[in-house]
This record gives sequence, structure tokens and C-alpha cells, in this order.
Amino acid sequence: MFRFFDLSVIRTARLSPTMLRVTFAVPADFVSGGRDQRFKLFFPHPHQDRPVMPDVPDDDWFAAWRALDPDERAVMRTFTVRAQRPGEMDVDFALHGDLGPASRWASRARPGGHLLALGPTAPDNGGVEFAPPASARTILIAGDESALPAIGANLESLPSGASAHVYVQIAHDDDRQDDLPGPVTWLVRNRDVSLADAVQNAPVVDYAWLAGEAATVRAMRRHLVRDRGMPRDAVEFMGYWRRGSSEENLLAETLAGGTPHTPED
Repeated sequence: MFRFFDLSVIRTARLSPTMLRVTFAVPADFVSGGRDQRFKLFFPHPHQDRPVMPDVPDDDWFAAWRALDPDERAVMRTFTVRAQRPGEMDVDFALHGDLGPASRWASRARPGGHLLALGPTAPDNGGVEFAPPASARTILIAGDESALPAIGANLESLPSGASAHVYVQIAHDDDRQDDLPGPVTWLVRNRDVSLADAVQNAPVVDYAWLAGEAATVRAMRRHLVRDRGMPRDAVEFMGYWRRGSSEENLLAETLAGGTPHTPED
């Protein structure tokens, strides 16, 4: 369901002070399942011109990649397909200077640049979590700026007849993305109520999708499942990052568990 692709940059567009959209050329067999479709991107280290990957068949890449020197092997991160059109795909990057490999690469991305991706080749690929049942009429979507690409794609994929209550925590007023479909409650960090408090005061819903900082996501899910009594399978939740822990620490924990799922950078 997944294979490696060489992606070339077509263009870039600054969406807000902290978000950059990179549009890549993609072949026809890169097949997104839509919604919050995740896939892997591989970045070079600062001393490298291109990501270093093992020369093995696609099915054997993970063990061979783990066996490489961590200071040399490509840096792996998980991203969301924000949108896909024939021959091209949008990926939104959160920018925070040179503090992360993805941010560092994106801030320097220019047309003609290249990245390596491990992407889906069929729509039903196991990399999509947003799956409200057909019976759901009211949906809760909540996350911080790291979840914005997935939130946007999810809103564009709402089931017919369903409505969504959407809460997004951002760093600055200018980080609003007013082109998202439907109303969104924007929560500016350190000014407005917290994301967890907003969810506690949200209307009753049939289905919920939560993503962002891990501890906040757990608190929101705990409220919905324990306090409101929502069925566990009606609440999808993803910790994209963890406060106080570096990306590389999270990756080390992930690898110790034997799975290549990692947070977005």
C-alpha cells in the first residue's frame, strides 16, 4: 500500500507567519485516501545535500534504515496530504526556524528541489484516521496548529448532512486560515481559553477527532469518554508532538516500539 516516491517542488506559498505550503509534483500512483492522510517524508541532515537511505527493496526499508548511523540516515517525519490534484500535492509545514529538520528544509525550499517520500498507492491504505460513521450528524474537530493541515482536509471531507464544531489553537491571530470551509473557533495561545477548556464546553456530538500536543489530546479524550460517556470508538485521537520532549526523543521511543509512525515536525 506504500512505496517510495521522489517528490519535486513546484512552488511554495506562505500561508501565515508559521505555516508554509509546498506544492510537489507527484505521479499518478501516489494515491491519497483523503481526509487526514498521513505519509512519510525523509530529510537530509544539515551537512548533507540529500537524504541518506539504504539501497534495499521498498518492503525492507525500515529495518535497513534503523541499522544506519542516526547521524547519517535520513530524518523521518510524518506529514498530512493537505490536498491532491492531478499531478500535484500540497503539504503544509509549520515553520520554527532551524529548530527542526522539516522546518529547516521547508524554509529553504525552492522550485526544482527534491524530497523522498513514502506514500500511499491505494486510497484504503491504513494511513487515514478521520472516519465518522454515516450516522454521525454532529462532529467535533479539535487540534493545534500542528493539526491544521489535517483539520482542513477533514473539513473538506465531511459526510453529507453532517456539521462540525471546530476548535483550533494557534500562536498568533495572523495564523488563522479563513479559507477553511465552515465556521472555526480560533483560540490564540496565552490569550484565549485553552483547547482542552474549549472542548469541555463544546456541544454534545456523535463523533470526535482530536490531534496536537499529546497531553492535551489525552485530556480532551478523557473528558469525552469518561465525563461525557462517548464510546471509545467514536473518538479518534492522535498526539502529533509532546511538550518538553524533542522530536528525536519521540522518534527514539517510536523506534523502540518497532513502528515507523512519528509525529509531524
